[in-house]
Amino acid sequence: MLAVKQEDYLLTKGFLMSIRVLYEDNHLLMVEKPVNVPVQKDQSNDEDLLTILKEDIKIRYQKPGNVYLGLVHRLDRPVGGVMVFAKTSKAASRLSDSIRKNELGKTYLAVVRGVPELTGDWVDFLWKDRSQNVVTVSSKNNAQAKKAVLDYQLLASDKGLSLVKINLRTGRPHQIRVQFASRGYPLYGDQKYGTKVNKPGQQIALWSHELRFTHPVRKEEVSAVSFPPDQFPWSKWEALLMK
Repeated sequence: MLAVKQEDYLLTKGFLMSIRVLYEDNHLLMVEKPVNVPVQKDQSNDEDLLTILKEDIKIRYQKPGNVYLGLVHRLDRPVGGVMVFAKTSKAASRLSDSIRKNELGKTYLAVVRGVPELTGDWVDFLWKDRSQNVVTVSSKNNAQAKKAVLDYQLLASDKGLSLVKINLRTGRPHQIRVQFASRGYPLYGDQKYGTKVNKPGQQIALWSHELRFTHPVRKEEVSAVSFPPDQFPWSKWEALLMK
C-alpha cells in the first residue's frame, strides 16, 4: 500500500485558505476539503475547491496556460473530508470507471439524532427532484429512482446523539442524509432533511473519513484518512475518533 504523506500549506487566491494535502503524485491529488466550500463553481460564485487547487498547481509547478484537474466525485458543500482529484485525463478516466463499478471504498463519519441499532445494512431507491434539489425515498418501480446502498456501525451514543461509521457502497446525491433521516435519525445540523430538530446555523456533522482504491496507473492500493474538527458535536467523542 502506498504511504500517505500529510502536510499543510496555504493556497492563495484572493485570501488564505489552509488545505491539507493527504497524498499527491504525478497522477493524483488527495486533499481534505474544508466545510462550506463548494467543490466546483455554483450559483453563489463563491471560491470553489477545484479552482483553488488548479491555481495552486499552476503556481507551485509554474505551469503555463490552463491546468488540468479532473473532478471524479463530489461532496456536498457543507461536508468536509477526503477527496481525490485526477491530475491527468488517463487517471480521471480510470478513476471514473472504478467509481461507476463501485470499486472506490468510501467511509464516512456522522453524528445523528437518536440511537440507531448497533449495525445496519440499508437498501433504498432514491429519487432526486432537481428543481428543488431535494432527494426522497421512492419505490423501486420508479424508473427515475436509483438504488442506494450503505452499511453502518454505531460507535457511541450520548444524550440523544450517536456517532456512526458508514461504508457508502453507492454514491447517490444526499444519500447518507436521506437514508438516515427517512428512518428517524436525521444528521445533526442538517438544514435540509432535519429541519424539525436542527437549528439554523448548526454545522452538519458528516465527514468523508477515508477513501480506498487501486491507483489508476501504478495499480497499488491507495488509502487516505481525514478526521473531523475538534468542535461540537465531534468533540464529544474526540478520544474515540483519534483511535
